[in-house]
Amino acid sequence: MIAGLPIAFGAPAILFGLLALPVIWWLLRLTPPRPAAEPFAPLAILARVLKPEQTPSRSPWWLTALRLLIATLVILALAEPVLNPRDRALSADGPLALIIDNDWASAPDWEARTNVAEDLINEAEARELPVSIVFTAERRHDATPTTVARAREQLRAAKPRPLRPDRDSATTALATALGDTRPGTVAFLTDGIDSAGTAEALTRLTDLQPTALRVIGADDATALILTSADNGADTLKIEASRLDTSMAASYRLVARDSKGREIATGPLAFEPGQGSASGAIAAPFEIRNDIARIDIAGYDTAGSARLLDDSFRRRRVALISGEAADIAQPLLSPLYYIERALSPYADLIEADSADMATAVPKLIDQAPAVIVMADIGVLPDDVTGPLTEWIERGGTLIRFAGPRLAAAPADDALAPVKLRNGERQLGGALSWIEPQPLADYPATSPFAGLPTPRDVTVSRQVLAEPSADLADRTWASLADGTPLVTAADRGAGRIVLFHVTAEAGWSTLPISGHFVDMLRRVVQLSRAVSGGGEAASGILPPWRLLNADAALVPASGDAKPLDLGTGTTVRAGHDNPPGLYGSEDGFYALNLFTTGETLQPVQIPDLSIPVDRVPIGGDSSVDFRPWLFGAALIALMADTLIVLVLNGGFRPRGFRPSAATSAMLLVFGLAAMMPLAPGGARAQDSQPGDAELIDSLESTRLAFVLTGDAEADRTSRSGLDSLSRYLAQRTALEPGTAVGVNIETDQLALYPLIYWPMSEDADFPSPAAISRIDAYMKNGGTVLFDTRDQITDLGGGSSALTVRMQQILSDLDIPPLEPVPADHVLTKSFFLLDTFPGRYADGPLWVEAIPQSDDPTTRPARAGDGVSSILITGNDMAAAWAEDERGYPLYATVPQDPWQREFAFRAGVNIVMYMLTGNYKADQVHIPALLERLGQ
Repeated sequence: MIAGLPIAFGAPAILFGLLALPVIWWLLRLTPPRPAAEPFAPLAILARVLKPEQTPSRSPWWLTALRLLIATLVILALAEPVLNPRDRALSADGPLALIIDNDWASAPDWEARTNVAEDLINEAEARELPVSIVFTAERRHDATPTTVARAREQLRAAKPRPLRPDRDSATTALATALGDTRPGTVAFLTDGIDSAGTAEALTRLTDLQPTALRVIGADDATALILTSADNGADTLKIEASRLDTSMAASYRLVARDSKGREIATGPLAFEPGQGSASGAIAAPFEIRNDIARIDIAGYDTAGSARLLDDSFRRRRVALISGEAADIAQPLLSPLYYIERALSPYADLIEADSADMATAVPKLIDQAPAVIVMADIGVLPDDVTGPLTEWIERGGTLIRFAGPRLAAAPADDALAPVKLRNGERQLGGALSWIEPQPLADYPATSPFAGLPTPRDVTVSRQVLAEPSADLADRTWASLADGTPLVTAADRGAGRIVLFHVTAEAGWSTLPISGHFVDMLRRVVQLSRAVSGGGEAASGILPPWRLLNADAALVPASGDAKPLDLGTGTTVRAGHDNPPGLYGSEDGFYALNLFTTGETLQPVQIPDLSIPVDRVPIGGDSSVDFRPWLFGAALIALMADTLIVLVLNGGFRPRGFRPSAATSAMLLVFGLAAMMPLAPGGARAQDSQPGDAELIDSLESTRLAFVLTGDAEADRTSRSGLDSLSRYLAQRTALEPGTAVGVNIETDQLALYPLIYWPMSEDADFPSPAAISRIDAYMKNGGTVLFDTRDQITDLGGGSSALTVRMQQILSDLDIPPLEPVPADHVLTKSFFLLDTFPGRYADGPLWVEAIPQSDDPTTRPARAGDGVSSILITGNDMAAAWAEDERGYPLYATVPQDPWQREFAFRAGVNIVMYMLTGNYKADQVHIPALLERLGQ
């Protein structure tokens, strides 16, 4: 490598060939090109007498310099110069060992990663070295040193996994496979993200005593992950972490439903030096409840996607109390602790009436997922029926005990178990010695996994009558075995009963943090269905799994069922990859990252072996050999051309070019080999658009405005083409095919009539486009506006299409308008008409108003031969004209009348003839013929 320059030569010894350039110079000067022979008749006779040997003394200096340049280029090319050379020196002391991260973060640059590994394997092949290869995100490793062909097969079979890297197990497998064999070069292709055991794994590589260690890709790694999603009261809050914190960055969060459709977005912004940030998606909770996943736009990895399940959805919970709230003593209110426990996780609504017959139906009409009743004993009969029906449709009823429930009849239909009359209390007839704590939760309980609170005690409760199924219906119990929480399914819904009050009068449960966890579990169960597994044990089979590119795919055979009954936080791994577990009816979302996790760059510890850190962005070296050989070839072609010119190879017989002519030929020859002007094209006499302009002038064409609405544009084109065919059949005019024009850029003066249909999906024309339309109309062109909505009054604003036209016309300088008078030229320009129907027949056709005068012959003349610059209709004329290739109408008329379509075509013929001929039919000379046709 040249000192200070990133240039190296693969064969530097060849550069000594440059020392031969003086010899080449001398040889070229000694043997110049053959001189041109010119026949001269008298010399032919002298040549027979004396034939002296003659050679030129020297060749032109510039030709010699060109040939020296060719020799220099060839010598430099053979020396293999390379810009930014990559260190290709693999150690020959042992096999090449490749440790490749194929985790979730490797998905975006996996192709570049495999290309680098392929280059290393190619170099090992050139040095006849075996290759050992391991992937850090694989379940099993085969690190045995093998042939280059086998290593290529392993590399091509590998793919990114939606998992974290396990570098420790990969290093262990490599050390075990190598045994006592010392590797030459160890190449670590990393994703740049630190993980548990990375430093220890790299330190263990020193025990293998490799000659060198290459860390590829650690310096410029970038990654972005989502760690949590919290469905708050007003917004959806998302936590994220990034690896590169060097500068500020903004991203777009995309929320999608279960079908992958985008339903909401939000911003995510990082400040400089900040590795974590929060984003928010503001949307109504009904929309937020439909969100199935959250992605970061532009990032398609398993870490940047956040899957959501039914536990994420925010429920609507209705609250009803059997006791009036005490404003002076809020802590004694039955709903006080329930409101504070559920308000962060649910949308709460309360009954607005103490009358249960009125309050309960109103709450049911608001479609709550859960109804909480605090100490309500007996419900009216006309309420029990609707409430039972709501439960059977899937609702969850949560009841709390109290004096009223204790005094209610034991056969309450809305209780999960049969209750005893009265309640057991400390110091009463059914008292226990001391307040009872909670027992451990059964494995079949939804509360399984929650820590059993030892500070919660119960001093009073309602008791359940013993029964055969009481144990199956018990979710929580006291230390003495009496039920604390019981539940029973009713249809698609559920009834849950807390055998204590919702305030702290009977127990300390409502004032504990455990009360929040229990209520939240029950509320989450209001929509969750434990489908596809053993609901009691919480074992869910894999249903849809997330791949490394953040796409949900069917579950593979390696994934195992997810056990949620262990009581510990489940983390994604080889047995349980990230994805959805359960079934379509109900599932659990397992994500790659959990709340609070952050990304940190990989740290390379101080090792006792040399460490070379290089980027993974591909080989940045540039080989100059193709360029040098190409330049030498071009110079050689130039030399050949020059020699041919000098030797007369291109001149006619008898023609001898002068020195100036030879120089001119040389200049033109060299210029012919030079690149074209910027842009790759020589100057042309024609201007852009000339061909289209000439084509448009060959025949009359009807035009329509391209609105951007595909359906409207297809209808306009088909309708105008059908009208053009009708004109060719009935008149002497043979128009060409219809043309769609962009009023922003196209030349409008080529068309006598432009049809402009209104569309709600079309973009509003810019001021420049409005100005072009205004100039077109003032210069004699006519625009036919069609609102397509049967308008009868221009100023009425009867539809969105009419309003759109009014907005466009408000920026145009248009004359006063009137419906077509009975004596207007339009009624007799070709056919005799009194109406101008389209698909609809009721709307009139507006034209420029003719100045009123008692004597029609004295009406003033107008520009454009009396042709109105604007026509307006709402009859959807293009739809009436539109036909398919076989001549069948595309749209039915309203009402369905075959003659209405025929009169629509005749109206179109009259409009076109009116545009082309002006008002000449208004002359008196036509009156006798018109009266004769009318039979008058």
